[in-house]
Amino acid sequence: MLFKISDLLAGKGEDEICRVHGWVRSVRKSKKFSFVVISDGTSQNNFQMIVDQDSDDYENISTMLTGTSIEAEGLVVKSGGKNQSFEMQAKKVSIIGACTEDYPLQKKATSLEFLREHAHLRVRTNTFGAVFRIRHALSMATHKFFDERGFYNLHSPIVTGVDAEGAGEMFNVSTLDKKHLKLNNDGSINHESDYFGKETSLCVTGQLEAECFALGMGSVYTFGPTFRSENSNTPRHLAEFWMIEPEVAFADLEDIANLATDYVKYLIEYAIEKCPQELEFLHRQYAEEDYLDKLIHVRDSAFNKITYTEAIDILNNSNEKFEFPTNWGDELQTEHERFLAEKHFQTPVIVTDYPKGFKAFYMKQNDDGETVRAMDVLMPGIGELIGGSQREESLEKLEARMEEMKMDKNPLWWYLDLRKFGTVPHAGFGLGFERAVMYVTGMKNIRDVIPFPRTPKNCDF
Repeated sequence: MLFKISDLLAGKGEDEICRVHGWVRSVRKSKKFSFVVISDGTSQNNFQMIVDQDSDDYENISTMLTGTSIEAEGLVVKSGGKNQSFEMQAKKVSIIGACTEDYPLQKKATSLEFLREHAHLRVRTNTFGAVFRIRHALSMATHKFFDERGFYNLHSPIVTGVDAEGAGEMFNVSTLDKKHLKLNNDGSINHESDYFGKETSLCVTGQLEAECFALGMGSVYTFGPTFRSENSNTPRHLAEFWMIEPEVAFADLEDIANLATDYVKYLIEYAIEKCPQELEFLHRQYAEEDYLDKLIHVRDSAFNKITYTEAIDILNNSNEKFEFPTNWGDELQTEHERFLAEKHFQTPVIVTDYPKGFKAFYMKQNDDGETVRAMDVLMPGIGELIGGSQREESLEKLEARMEEMKMDKNPLWWYLDLRKFGTVPHAGFGLGFERAVMYVTGMKNIRDVIPFPRTPKNCDF
């Protein structure tokens, strides 16, 4: 019977003749027997086989280089080794796919930078096997969390005709012949003959569409790819990334802040439960000391809530020397966010009521005329993890804000309709999934938590 390595290490095939597939990690050969270590990606631990010289095709052992794919059959028994619960006394080992000597992932230390250049193979390493099993667990946790709370999953569009964030950092989508572009009188490109008949781009968010569905289904969430053409090459930015965006009708900022708190704690608990070996390995190799304890502290802590104004006061009274200014009206930078979460409160912090000057048009305006009902969830170690807001449900106020920002209302006629036809208070947030994976795994570069990173000047694989 064919088993996965994770099942064999759990004892499911004990004292049975089993078959297993995998890729060779190492071979130690002698005249009478050999040790062959393989992995099939289902467990953080490798699986050891002892191959006796009397086994079928024993001569194959000498040709098996690291990376070779094989099938083995034999008796599974308890192991006497320290780090091996079960092992196989293999009677037959067959090569499925041979591997050459220039296989990049030899049994030696390789840098994360080197592995990014071999992203098609890096998942075969202990590091990236762990990362992507945890990524899978967090993905499953996301769907489970929202499903248990009565949310409906929405597959929002990937191609859009509007700039929902107003930042202009969008990838264009077009079928026009670049060599024979038709221009308007003002020199802009005429998109009448384009596929959609107008200028279109890849979405930076599914929020606006989620609002449509929340105002008919109550609670929805998106979980899909989003795109931003920001020319940033930092360890925290990608051009293509995944976003989770819940949207809730008949909800205010307090409701959505509580939802965000519960969600973060749920992700941490789910990863600890489902991937303990992966977390231990990654934290030991790449994270700071006692990182798991810090995650547990976050899981068990109350999230403090302060206003932006209170945050500015705390920063200005801290006697810390910051690189960026902390005047009222300035955006909080990562150094400010981390100070609040790590040093001042030593727990996650939810900052609310930001100045409207650097926030999006759709956020609900406070009565002071200066701030909006926005929030950011700041985490020790990374700063902002979640950003959200209560949405402006008043048509009059929303149109006035769009006019103040000199926005063209025509492309968003359908969004404005939501305020005409049974408007209600509603709120939502966005979480960049890769940042959540970084936070839980302790990895320091966002390129190492997505299968094939897309960054400026980099679109291989």
